[in-house]
Amino acid sequence: MVSVSVETPQQTEERLRHVIAMADLVVHDGVWCFEESPADRPPPLDGDTLAVVRDGESWSRLVPLTREHRDVERFGIFSFHFPADLDNSGFVGWLATRLKTELGTGVFVICGSNRDRGGIYDYWGCPIDLLDDATAAIRALRTG
Repeated sequence: MVSVSVETPQQTEERLRHVIAMADLVVHDGVWCFEESPADRPPPLDGDTLAVVRDGESWSRLVPLTREHRDVERFGIFSFHFPADLDNSGFVGWLATRLKTELGTGVFVICGSNRDRGGIYDYWGCPIDLLDDATAAIRALRTG
């Protein structure tokens, strides 16, 4: 269930620092990219597929980069699974803003749900060249 919090900015900061400390963080190996296919040809769903989304014109599948593609962006991926009953509302905006401020980069976030693991989880992507810096910033938030 999505939480609605009425709190001061300081309370939000404290709550989200607790959330990031309690979340299960995984930094995924390798370089990742989006493969696109037309809307009338859904992509295969196999063990390498991390996420699939679509708009009105195309499918976009997040997979490990296994061959060179022309003009494809390369991403590093990390993920968070949140414990059940932990109010993580505002987490995406909070962390995305911190990473943009500290590293100068935007991120993408794909969310899903696994009720057996507590509910909402997030996969985050950033330029592969900034993955180490992004995970260092996250680890600093988790311990400080």
